[in-house]
Amino acid sequence: MFHSGRLPVRAGFLAAALAVLPAATANAAETVYPLTIKSCGHDITFKQPPARAVSVGQSTTEVLYLLGLADKVVGTALWIGPVLADYEEANSRVERLADNDPSFEAVVGKRPDLVTTQFQWQIGPEGVVGTPAQFAELGIPVYTSPADCVGKDNSGGGDGVRKTGFTMDLIYQEIRDLAQIFNVQDRGEEVVNDLKKREEAARAKIASANGKLSAVFWFSSAELDIDPYVAGRNGAPGYIMSALGLKNVIESDEEWPTVGWETIAKANPSVIVAGKMDRRRFPADDIAVKQKFLATDPVASIMPAVKEGHVFE
Repeated sequence: MFHSGRLPVRAGFLAAALAVLPAATANAAETVYPLTIKSCGHDITFKQPPARAVSVGQSTTEVLYLLGLADKVVGTALWIGPVLADYEEANSRVERLADNDPSFEAVVGKRPDLVTTQFQWQIGPEGVVGTPAQFAELGIPVYTSPADCVGKDNSGGGDGVRKTGFTMDLIYQEIRDLAQIFNVQDRGEEVVNDLKKREEAARAKIASANGKLSAVFWFSSAELDIDPYVAGRNGAPGYIMSALGLKNVIESDEEWPTVGWETIAKANPSVIVAGKMDRRRFPADDIAVKQKFLATDPVASIMPAVKEGHVFE
């Protein structure tokens, strides 16, 4: 039995999950231009607030929307699921360059004066879309989400290895950085403060769990007959599990390691969280495929979490 409910894969989705925020009550300092900030090891400079942004990654896109900057976004890419309901109308007016990885030409063709990227896999030292240096040659600064580089080693390719655990401070940094770049600091502080209150309230509600339950987060599988991609202990899903009082049975430092079902079954998680998404890069991106696999696979189907219906979307 599957239980439905939207559980964020990236904590950036937590930031975007705020529906309506009250008006700002305090005035933050105005941005002084030219502004130079450091983003994942390189400096980016702005002479004025960006007017045309391209965002590569659903989380960073939704943070821009959350900051009230939808009218500055001229192109998006790399979507996992539907945009949050509050931003459907605004998002419908923005060109989607690609569901997955856009081409370098598609991004620069929008004539952006800022590109934001959620992952260095797309735009990084060996990015499949391009490198920050390539964009810099065209006078386009690239801002990378701190969550994908601070305390994280992406040099080995793939999803990288986390040296230190993810925290919400990385999301707060992204919100504040983008707010400063666009000179909307009041909104940025408003969002950060509300997020902190919501997290405190959520922790208070589930304090009684106290690590008694364990879980595995199944993101996807390149093929159903090979090991699935699951959440490592130091990434955003691991942080969310900890916040919910759940023990992650996966102890790898990799962001999304592949782990065999036999190993997962031996760990015997109390709960299985199966990622539900709209993209179709891999067969198991489809939640229906995940459901069928768990019900029929000779190993997965006999796990107590599956037999007792402790599987959540």
